Amino acid sequence: MELERIGPPLRAGERETLRAFLDFHRATLAMKCRGLTDEELRRRSSPPSTLTLLGLLRHMAEVERTWFRRVINAEDIPLIWSETGDFQAAYDPSGCTGAEAFEVWQREVAHSRRIERDAESLDVTGHQARWGEDVSLRLVMHHMAHEYARHNGHADFLREAIDGSVGA
Repeated sequence: MELERIGPPLRAGERETLRAFLDFHRATLAMKCRGLTDEELRRRSSPPSTLTLLGLLRHMAEVERTWFRRVINAEDIPLIWSETGDFQAAYDPSGCTGAEAFEVWQREVAHSRRIERDAESLDVTGHQARWGEDVSLRLVMHHMAHEYARHNGHADFLREAIDGSVGA
């Protein structure tokens, strides 16, 4: 996955802008994790929280998979990190290397990009079983940008506590 972070266009259509913001946030998460060892990616940098950068990578792979593949594409596939459907399991970084988490996350991002690009419009809908509602691709794109933005804020604090790096 390319780690270069390209800012969203200043004047573009809705879909291109949403896509660019989502890719900007994806690149931000990758940048926050770049250059760290597995031990550093697993470090719980803000006790008593158990949140780690590795856990965030795993969580975002799960979120990508769920919203694009399971909801929009209606793929009947399990979660990645939990056989019981427990989304919290992704936050546990044990038993996984940074390289493994990045590979899984990158694969899910690639699926998400393909599904979004293949969709006829942002009005395409999928069923969000947890809510018992149909949702549009537009909502999913907005939700994903929100999810990354929120967790990239966590990643800022985690990275700073690991090695003092700030900004992106």
